[in-house]
Amino acid sequence: MKIDLHIHSKSCSDGNLTVEEIVKEAKLRNIGLMSITDHDSISCQRKAMVLARENDIRYVSGVELNVTFSHPRYRKGKPISLDFLGYKFDIENKELKNRLQEIGKYREERAVKILDKINVEFEKEGIEKLTMNDLRKIHESVEGVLGRPHIADYLVRKRVVGTKQEAFDQSILSTLKKRQGW
Repeated sequence: MKIDLHIHSKSCSDGNLTVEEIVKEAKLRNIGLMSITDHDSISCQRKAMVLARENDIRYVSGVELNVTFSHPRYRKGKPISLDFLGYKFDIENKELKNRLQEIGKYREERAVKILDKINVEFEKEGIEKLTMNDLRKIHESVEGVLGRPHIADYLVRKRVVGTKQEAFDQSILSTLKKRQGW
């Protein structure tokens, strides 16, 4: 049996395909068991479960959570970020939904801070600063939860960097990640 338990959707995270397209592709590839593990979001789980069932694919609820922590005796207290995959949870669990809503709010606040830090770097380089209008445009491009990949995509659209990967490898987002532990 073919299994894929780590898939991100465009509908609720930073993937390339919608939930419908993912299930269709899974069917074409003879996937027998799958899980969509969107970043900090379970809002596509019900739809994924229904579509998987309709296509005779076994489905396990999934989510990818980012955890950042530091310990004074490990790496001199430098923050470390890890991704954890969680499976087979109750998609109606109110505590989980509330916590993911809090994480979503945090992501929004983080995006504003990232743009502020990018603007400091832009000012040094003589690049036009990003505005709240730019943040609005970034939000409009997000179908799931807001994250650094959406900001990177926007920097590509504005031609600040050539590619999304460049935004992470050679640009401001990479610098900020190193400095801030993002």
